Amino acid sequence: MSVAVVTDSTAYLPPSAPAALTVVPLTVVINGVEGSEGVDVTPAQVARALGGRRFSVTTSRPSPAAFAAVYQRLLDHGASAVVSVHLSAHLSGTVEAARLAAAEVGPAVTVVDAKSTGMGLGFPALAASAAAAKGGDADSVSRAAVEAAERTSTLFYVDTLEFLRRGGRINAASALLGTALSVKPILNVVDGAIVVRDKVRTASRGLARLVDLAVEAADDTAVDVAVHHLDGAERADHLASTLTERLGDRLRDCYVTEIGAAVAAHVGPGLASVVVHRRP
Repeated sequence: MSVAVVTDSTAYLPPSAPAALTVVPLTVVINGVEGSEGVDVTPAQVARALGGRRFSVTTSRPSPAAFAAVYQRLLDHGASAVVSVHLSAHLSGTVEAARLAAAEVGPAVTVVDAKSTGMGLGFPALAASAAAAKGGDADSVSRAAVEAAERTSTLFYVDTLEFLRRGGRINAASALLGTALSVKPILNVVDGAIVVRDKVRTASRGLARLVDLAVEAADDTAVDVAVHHLDGAERADHLASTLTERLGDRLRDCYVTEIGAAVAAHVGPGLASVVVHRRP
């Protein structure tokens, strides 16, 4: 009996992700119409809504009952334990919902806060899944997720902080709002919270700085890299090719994916993100 691994829909996993990983979707509401991320609501729909003059896009966590049902189903189908890996508690109540469900289901469920989102969550979830596939117990599987999270850096560029401000996702950067709203911000995730890392005047300088910071985060180790975008495939392809050239033989895998609707609702069109995972 193996350990089952669960994550949520903000991991934005590559197509090559193991089918055994169970994904629980967040909810996205566009102008009063509710849907599950990755099932009913697409990033393109969110980008169009955010680009309109009148819009209402909100998100909500999965319910504890939804998590409990998933955990119980996996245990009933033979899993010896469940390790549930989720986006930062600073960014969503998803971890809290998972922990409430774990308390209901019992000690067979362990919840891990990956302290990031996108592939900042995806790399820890993949590490947990790999550990489970090798026959690891719940402790070793959860430890694999935690250690992968500690080796992962999430950086991103946005055209404006306005969408993050509206959603209350930039508490740590609020003191900089007076000036940052007029420039192009580069942000990173530090201990689960979003902070402003740098500010530049143009988008081209922002993308160049994003590459520099990603190379710096890679250090001298072998790395996997994920490039995320929202309605900006050409920008993402440029970042991926530049990083491939700059990192050389240190780069092992490089994934390019569009972020999903839940994160899109809080960052807005123009997002470019680089997630660097340093291999052990």
